[in-house]
Amino acid sequence: MSDRLEKALKFANYRHTLNNQRIQLKAKNKTLLTYSFGGGTFFIDRSLISFVDMLIKDGEDSVVLLDQYELPILVEDLQEFKDEILGRYFESTNEYHADYTKLRQSRSVDKLLDLDLDE
Repeated sequence: MSDRLEKALKFANYRHTLNNQRIQLKAKNKTLLTYSFGGGTFFIDRSLISFVDMLIKDGEDSVVLLDQYELPILVEDLQEFKDEILGRYFESTNEYHADYTKLRQSRSVDKLLDLDLDE
């Protein structure tokens, strides 16, 4: 096999492996941002955090929120709920950033496969 073809094959293998690792990281992050509360399931994102923050600023203590399946869930302590989702959001995104940085710095298939991103 020619040297040029071998390099192209290695690069294609690297890109394929990198893409698979990115997909796994996104799935892991999405799982970490799923929050079960009061019999419902919420996906923690900036819009949920902003909405809850707005309700708190409007003086609400207890509200009914629709979860990701459109089920009504009573949140009795809105401030505690906000603190929990905010903490989970930053914990997850910081971990995602650290893992993604490791991925970007790995320049070979072997290094990509040696990364322990499942912790």
